[in-house]
Amino acid sequence: MAYLQTDVTKVTTRVLQNMKLNGEKIAMLTAYDYSMAKLLDSTKIDVILVGDSAANVMEGYDTTLPITLDEMIVYASSVKRAIKRALVVVDMPFGTYQGNSKQALASAIRIMKETGADAVKLEGGEEVLESICRILTAGIPVMGHLGLTPQSINKFGTYAVRATEEEEAQRLIKDAHVLEQAGCFAMVLEKIPAKLAERVTKEVKIPTIGIGAGNATDGQVLVLQDMLGITQQFKPRYLRTYGTFGEDISNAVKQYIADVKSVNFPNEKEQY
Repeated sequence: MAYLQTDVTKVTTRVLQNMKLNGEKIAMLTAYDYSMAKLLDSTKIDVILVGDSAANVMEGYDTTLPITLDEMIVYASSVKRAIKRALVVVDMPFGTYQGNSKQALASAIRIMKETGADAVKLEGGEEVLESICRILTAGIPVMGHLGLTPQSINKFGTYAVRATEEEEAQRLIKDAHVLEQAGCFAMVLEKIPAKLAERVTKEVKIPTIGIGAGNATDGQVLVLQDMLGITQQFKPRYLRTYGTFGEDISNAVKQYIADVKSVNFPNEKEQY
């Protein structure tokens, strides 16, 4: 299959829009450090998300709530320094935009100025519309996020599939149109029924990026460590692993330990 956007030197929000119009799926993964981001960019991945999932996979928290704006800026700065082609989107962490649109703008400006990122992402629909609009007035591209919104875990009380009931499904559809009309350039749809994600994707003109939302969305996103099999304890239905790197790393370290203990490393060729 020929990829329409393979030859672009820099992925932008306009490139993503063209991909939706031309029927080319958008590939998106997370990254939190320079080395991984550089590897990803060399593969011509379309979008790199510096996700607040760093709270889980990098810092060991059970939820995304504890991660701070300062921490997100450090991760995002590291990633952006490695990137030449991919669009870099940074999650706005919990507490930096909910209920205070002035704080939301200040937080988004900090992210853009201090990291050089291309866009920010925040969770929610109509309830965060004021924050989205204020950020957009500063010329900062915004990616939305509907369905399972991990920053609202204490409200939901579970990571189960969202919008399975008609009332919540209708509210999600309404929120999707709200995000589009506000000026978001794309939106993530997380852990919702595939049929609902397909309907939203057909109804809105901006790209949808799915995670646990079926294959009818305009693109897909996964957490890199999950996809590579490094976070071995996390195995939801929607996750496909593309490697056994957790096991490979463990085996490599065990061999290193054995070589050190047995004085097999370093050998004569590995010293000066």
